[in-house]
Amino acid sequence: MDLKKLMVDTKAVWVDFPGLPGFSVEVANLSRKELNGLRKRCTGQKFDRKTRAVVETLDEDKFVTEFSLGTVKNWKGLTLDHLSSLLLIDTDNQDLSKELEYTADNAETLVSSSTEFDTWLNEVVFDLDNFRAGPKRTGDGSTGENAQES
Repeated sequence: MDLKKLMVDTKAVWVDFPGLPGFSVEVANLSRKELNGLRKRCTGQKFDRKTRAVVETLDEDKFVTEFSLGTVKNWKGLTLDHLSSLLLIDTDNQDLSKELEYTADNAETLVSSSTEFDTWLNEVVFDLDNFRAGPKRTGDGSTGENAQES
């Protein structure tokens, strides 16, 4: 049996966001190979005049963009009320029960602007238990009824 044939590069599952009922995110895990490639694409080289050496620097904005695209595949149930608990938004004259649609730009903005969402996403994406068969765990350690493989 060949291990390389058994390995799966990417798998996406639905995971409930803890504390915000009805808000679920379809997340994909990142293999070590994919994460290294992402880091490499977001790293540039600059010449440091003081040390006279080439220094690698991570473009954090590009990394957030690439990480968001690679891990957040979709969401459902993200109401403006839920969103207001994740980051500061203008809720004047807004229907707080209205859902914010998933777009790659919205996902990138949420990851880069909400420390709580970013922290949760990192915990979920790198926890292999979330991508194994059987009941999926939510970010708080409980099993999520809505978490499903896609």
